[in-house]
Amino acid sequence: MKNILVIGDSSRDVFVYCDALRLCPDVPVPVLNVKNQSENPGMAMNVHRNIKNLWEQCDIVTNDNWFDITKTRYVHSVSNHTFFRVDTTQSISRIDMSSIDYEYDIIVISDYDKGFLHTDDIMEICRNHPNVFVDTKKILGSWVRDAAYIKINDYEYQNSKPTLESEWENKIIHTMGADGCEYMGVQYIVNRVDVKDVSGAGDSFMSGLVAKYCMTNDIEESIKFANQCASEVVKHRGVTVI
Repeated sequence: MKNILVIGDSSRDVFVYCDALRLCPDVPVPVLNVKNQSENPGMAMNVHRNIKNLWEQCDIVTNDNWFDITKTRYVHSVSNHTFFRVDTTQSISRIDMSSIDYEYDIIVISDYDKGFLHTDDIMEICRNHPNVFVDTKKILGSWVRDAAYIKINDYEYQNSKPTLESEWENKIIHTMGADGCEYMGVQYIVNRVDVKDVSGAGDSFMSGLVAKYCMTNDIEESIKFANQCASEVVKHRGVTVI
């Protein structure tokens, strides 16, 4: 059975569900009454746990202090409207590159650009392994030239357009939310669904893409399955495991 290694920065996602029945008399903001809360491993840890649900042989290299780094969303318990998000500012140490085992069949880089991975690190990983799937919040540059595939959402794609190179066409999987995704000039559409929460949808897409690729070695079939995974998780509140 093929082995997968996820590399990236992680945190803890916290969802605080509230009622908001009145405005504060001092300032024009809602007064939140906390009803309940849920939490889950976030960022690269969310990719890891989603892949594990589809493909057992998956390990992770991430920051040791991931549990202490939080993204806390305050959400209306009925409408699921997010009032605001509070992030901790604790720093993330840079990866120890000597900890990477290149014997894995596929390496997934889930880079949220919090300091764990620098561009030089990603470039080195891609140069030393033939099957690296990259998902990064950084603006793309020549340091991803040796990646096998690059998953990028529409916002990041538009920001990276000036730096994209034409020979990357067979690498870039451009996700576009409700419009599905595009690869090699072909648009892979998705069925319209009732969206409750897009949190973690990109992680679910990446997880489904890699797990299916392990099963089939077919990137087009993997893209179709990844679309299905992302379309399913957005129908649920919070961050959902595939």
